[in-house]
Amino acid sequence: MPDSEQKDTAAEPESTQSQAKPDLGMASHLKYISLGVLVFQTTSLVLTMRYSRTLKEEGPRYLSSTAVVAAEVLKIVACVLLVYKDNNCSIRVLNRVLQDEIINKPMETLKLAIPSGIYTLQNNLLYVALSNLDAATYQVTYQLKILTTALFSVTMLQRKLTRNQWISLCILMAGVTLVQWPSDSNSSPSKELSVGSRFVGLMAVLTACFSSGFAGVYFEKILKETKQSVWIRNIQLGVFGGIFGLMGVFIYDGERVSKDGFFQGYNNLTWAVVALQALGGLVIAAVIKYADNILKGFATSLSIILSTLISYFWLQDFIPTSVFFVGAMFVISATFLYGYVPKPSVNPIKA
Repeated sequence: MPDSEQKDTAAEPESTQSQAKPDLGMASHLKYISLGVLVFQTTSLVLTMRYSRTLKEEGPRYLSSTAVVAAEVLKIVACVLLVYKDNNCSIRVLNRVLQDEIINKPMETLKLAIPSGIYTLQNNLLYVALSNLDAATYQVTYQLKILTTALFSVTMLQRKLTRNQWISLCILMAGVTLVQWPSDSNSSPSKELSVGSRFVGLMAVLTACFSSGFAGVYFEKILKETKQSVWIRNIQLGVFGGIFGLMGVFIYDGERVSKDGFFQGYNNLTWAVVALQALGGLVIAAVIKYADNILKGFATSLSIILSTLISYFWLQDFIPTSVFFVGAMFVISATFLYGYVPKPSVNPIKA
């Protein structure tokens, strides 16, 4: 079979070349489309989540614990549809794949319980953080997940970091420190938040950064050890995430759920937050497939800038200081530097 393929290729060089250009063009389009969606998802999730947690309206506010569960269910549905599409839209094949890869491999499925539980904790912490921090401060501080991911990669995957990456991590730490530097401004719209609530928000973000780093590296290690698709793995994550999420609902919000219902306080904005949170994992998977680290850093930086502008002009819960701007620039620079991979030098003299 390989011989016949080589003959066909040699016999039709022009057609092969003509097909290669559209393929490259399509790959380029997918790369920028996936990054555009990532910027939209990251920015809009933070802003809508912040707005939904601070919006004053009549009736009970929606429970963040139930929103986490709803997002997991939506993610499972989306991944099942993607597996269905990858298997020629056949229900029979879909049932066989799900049974073979999930039900008939219980030990492989159970491996996802640990990262799933951590991701569930992280998703709940993000609601806590954005209930106490403005969107811009949250966005910049949350980039500390780069540091935690790098440290867990070194310890768990024995990955070696380059000199540029170590320098970028130091710059990142300095930038986040500047962003969190206390301001003496009394005119800030966020003065309504007490020092205690800001401290709670900061602790929530830092804990989420550590959980994100560990769970991400653990998940990457599992993906490298097995041949299951990313969509199957996300279904497994979603199942455990839904179970852990329901446990959290009934432990912390059981009385309120029994009184006012599971979907109390839900509106169109709440469902938008749920959809954006469920979309996050799928978008990241697409970016990993089609984009590189430099463009991912660009997307992250653009998201930080947009969040800062919208938080200032629209939500009006944040007034940036000069120290914040310097810290944000440090974080953006560190993001680019960490993902930068220098091109290998090419020797013009051929052997």
